[in-house]
Amino acid sequence: MESLTPAQQELFDWLVEYIDQTQHAPSIRQMMYAMNLRSPAPVQSRLERLRNKGYIDWIEGKARTIRILRPKPKGIPVLGAIAAGGLVEPFTDEKTKLDLTKITEQKNCYALRVTGDSMIEDYIAEGDVAIMRTLSGDERPKEGDIVAAIVAGLGTTLKRFYQEGEMVILQASNARYQPIRVSADQVTIQGILIGVWRGY
Repeated sequence: MESLTPAQQELFDWLVEYIDQTQHAPSIRQMMYAMNLRSPAPVQSRLERLRNKGYIDWIEGKARTIRILRPKPKGIPVLGAIAAGGLVEPFTDEKTKLDLTKITEQKNCYALRVTGDSMIEDYIAEGDVAIMRTLSGDERPKEGDIVAAIVAGLGTTLKRFYQEGEMVILQASNARYQPIRVSADQVTIQGILIGVWRGY
């Protein structure tokens, strides 16, 4: 797809953000003010070029019908790899985006703040935020999944899930903790771990 000039890119980025936030297209006057222009002619010229390049489209003769055809990828730019050992050549060509909206916008995901150190060998520390996915329908966790489990009479815990017949083993990832062995009917699985967020 043909690249945009800085002026075209500025208008396109503004359109993407405006339509994403308001769920409708702006007027020519709004675009004119947003671009700090004194007449609608430059806005109309940029819109035509955006349309010709395949970034937007609209219905002729109808106001506020602009549609984004090429939305900007959501997320944080992934600019390459960084060594935690020796040095590597800096990498600055943006290739992809880390899009967290697939997690943050899912209705079946939620977060739990971690307390305790029973999962430190899986690099889950106190204060981390565990991102969980609820199980759907008859879904069961797989052997070794890290789950949020409610154990009747004991409370909730974040552990690795294993099952042996009618017994469930909730295994810590810290050698100082003994496995929790309980009857399967005493355990309710609240969710499966899909990510961990740690702020610094």
